[in-house]
Amino acid sequence: MVALPMTEIIDEPLPAAVRAIAALFALCGIYLLLIAALMLIRPGMVSMSAGAPLLFGLELAGPYMFLLMAFVAGAVTLGLLKRNNITRHAAMLIAITGIVMLIPSVSDATVMVNARGLAWGGLGIIVRVIVAWYLSRGEVADAFRR
Repeated sequence: MVALPMTEIIDEPLPAAVRAIAALFALCGIYLLLIAALMLIRPGMVSMSAGAPLLFGLELAGPYMFLLMAFVAGAVTLGLLKRNNITRHAAMLIAITGIVMLIPSVSDATVMVNARGLAWGGLGIIVRVIVAWYLSRGEVADAFRR
């Protein structure tokens, strides 16, 4: 087996799950961008609580926070597609932060026996755990190294 020099870049295809995670960030960004545009074009048409599942209280800052988070989601999407390792870490941090922010709502839904809230909160935690877990795997980390 011949060792390749470190300067030579191996052109491996991007793992399908990384593309799926990038698509998830893109969908979240597009959603936030559309809500922000509606809020700016026609105030009062869309409630600020429309961003609550993604912004965890930051939606109270108004439509500009929606725009900022849509920009962040777009930047993470592009960074993942371009195999930027710092963006991989940022995506893991965003997912872990989302897990932490969902714990109180899931706990509240459990105490109040709210099956719908428990199901949505639990699904949100599961998706975020899968994203953080997959991006932290060794094979994925190697795919992001050049």
